[in-house]
This record gives sequence, C-alpha cells and structure tokens, in this order.
Amino acid sequence: MQSKAQTVDAYLASLPAERRETVEAVRKTILKNIDPVFQERMQYGMIGYSVPHSVFPAGYHCDPKQPLPFAGLAAQKNAYSLYMLGPYVDPQIDRWFRESWLKTGKKLDMGKACIRFKKLDDLPLDLIGQTFKRLSAKEYIARYESNLAMTRMSKPATTKAAKKTVRKGAKKVGKKAARR
Repeated sequence: MQSKAQTVDAYLASLPAERRETVEAVRKTILKNIDPVFQERMQYGMIGYSVPHSVFPAGYHCDPKQPLPFAGLAAQKNAYSLYMLGPYVDPQIDRWFRESWLKTGKKLDMGKACIRFKKLDDLPLDLIGQTFKRLSAKEYIARYESNLAMTRMSKPATTKAAKKTVRKGAKKVGKKAARR
C-alpha cells in the first residue's frame, strides 16, 4: 500500500503510534549506518534512500527522473517491508547477509531485495545496520552500473529498432551464405 505523503515526516505522522514506533526504530538504525551520500526522501510511496542526481545524474535506468534507489522502508497493510538493494547487487554481501541472518535464529522472509516482517522483534537490527555499512554509495553505483551493463549485454533485442537491425543483419548473413 503506497502512501501519498510527500515528506518522511508526513509519512510517519500518518501511521498509527505502534506502527510509527516500529518504522522509526528501523529508520534510526538505517540513518545511523548508511553512507551519508544517500538521501532520505519519499520514493515509490515509502521512505526511500537513494543516490541523488547530484551524485549520479543518470538516475534510475527504469525512470531516469528518479534518483537511483538503494533502500526503502514501508509499513504495509499487514506487515512491514524493508527493501535493501545492497545484497541484491552484490552476491558476496547477499551470501554474508543470509548466513548472518541464519545465525540470529530469526525467520527470514525475503524475496530478492525485500524483507517482510510483522514486528520489530522479527528483525535483527544490528545485522541490518551492519548490512547498510557494508556498501558505500560509490561502491553501490559501481556494482549497479556493472550489473546493468551485464544485463544489457545478455538480453536479446527487444525494441522495434533493435529487432529491425537484427533482422537486417540476419538477411545479410543469409545472402552471404547463399552466395557460397
């Protein structure tokens, strides 16, 4: 459930007291440990932490008008969500994070980048803090660009212009083969 709040303060004020306390505790952990280059703002209807355009002018490849997202925190209808792209873009951090979580004895309910939890006690805040400390904005941008380049190289042509170019190339290859 995305919030319509325009500011982090407005978002927090819109939450019931108990839910606000949980979000504020996680937020405090993030702010204490995150590289100060990252900017806290509302993004995608939740509290977001992103690389500002002043540092990474290209922005997010899916929507260049948006700054490059790094993390997000939201109070959903029935749970909370913590999106952490650090482990998502770095397999070593992901492996370390999952192994470290296992050692806490807490259940990990995680997709590729989203941790879902019902109450604050479900979240090992020390580990969350350590995870945010592991990746600076500069390192995150480098991994993001590297992953994006690898993804673009491995994907087949999908735009009309790219498909047309591929078809023209295939015709040329076919004509050359027919001449032989």
